[in-house]
Amino acid sequence: MAILRAFRALRPVPEKAAKVAALPYDVVNREEARAIGKANPDSFLHVDRAEMDLPPDVDLYDPSVYQKAKENLEKMEETGTMIQDPDPCYYIYELVRKGRTQTGIAGCASIDDYMNGVVKKHELTREDKELDRIRHVDVCDANTGPIYLACRYTQQLLSLMEQWKESHKAVYDFAAEDEVIHRVWVIDDEDTIRKISQEFGDIPAFYIADGHHRAASAVKVGQKRRQEHPDYTGEEEFNFFLSVVFPFDQLTILPYNRIVKDLNGLTEQAFLASLKFNFELVAMPGFPCKPVEKHCIGLYIGGQWFHLKAWPDVYEKKDIVGQLDVQILHDKVLAPVLGIKDERRDPRIRFVGGNRSLKQLGELAKEEGGIAFAMYPTSVEDLMQIADEGKLMPPKSTWFEPKLRSGIFIHKLKD
Repeated sequence: MAILRAFRALRPVPEKAAKVAALPYDVVNREEARAIGKANPDSFLHVDRAEMDLPPDVDLYDPSVYQKAKENLEKMEETGTMIQDPDPCYYIYELVRKGRTQTGIAGCASIDDYMNGVVKKHELTREDKELDRIRHVDVCDANTGPIYLACRYTQQLLSLMEQWKESHKAVYDFAAEDEVIHRVWVIDDEDTIRKISQEFGDIPAFYIADGHHRAASAVKVGQKRRQEHPDYTGEEEFNFFLSVVFPFDQLTILPYNRIVKDLNGLTEQAFLASLKFNFELVAMPGFPCKPVEKHCIGLYIGGQWFHLKAWPDVYEKKDIVGQLDVQILHDKVLAPVLGIKDERRDPRIRFVGGNRSLKQLGELAKEEGGIAFAMYPTSVEDLMQIADEGKLMPPKSTWFEPKLRSGIFIHKLKD
């Protein structure tokens, strides 16, 4: 059964929370991070993207970047921007986006649960990205970004959260620049903490929604610390990693769209003709094509939008992964027609989160002289079934929105 442990969070003082809270490190690029950091000296991106405070020619993976991250984190604590709670707590984290609310609990999951498959994953990770976060966690001696987990909450756990919210004031309550509202309550009552721990202990599995690289890196740092401390008991903080666990049915998955920079030597006419073997192809003049059901894809090419609907024999009798629209696109278009065999590494493909409009998607494709594919979002139920079956999704299958902010909770590996 799953473990989610209370911990002593290092977190912003209330008056600084809105300024400290930052988007995850992997959804902003170097230039964007530098601009945000220049405008906001309190942004947690000074820790998660510390290269912003070094000369532009410093390599992203240079040791000085990780050392600067550590220095910036320590400075936040030394100046009183962030303080550590004196006793282990749970933290209710609520996000409201466009009137839709999701409410979860922040705590620390077990690296043993990850290794034993209680914390279930659905994506492969890239070694270079893992190594980056391993160095970051190890040098900072802390988990600085939460892993986004989902599970099937018990009714008692849902009730405990609501009762606490109704009877206590939120310590943070602010709207971020994207208009998402973030609220946090601190659960510091020992009896309530014990009940929450017991409730999570009755839940059979956690599912990684977002943060596969952060999770894998945190686990490998924990394994490294175990080797360095062969007398470890299993209770040390390095045996656990920072997580926020949400009820699966409150989550929102947006599509993860694609841009391909060329047609692999084909003319537009030849490319469109190749699609008719696997899709019904309908021109959509005058406006972007947003897929409204599974097995449908929007295509932008040459200033024109088309609606693609897969013929039934393309996906019938396939397993759960084979029926995913992102897998159908790979199997029938990207690999055989456009020559993109490895989406994780091919420089000709770019992934665009569903938080951008289809108009923006088309404009980006036009700027790059390529084509765009607008996807129908993968369901949370499909994600969980794939994880339960021990299978893997294609890369960039899901875009969760809203994004959890980094800097609201920090988990120190030494308590």
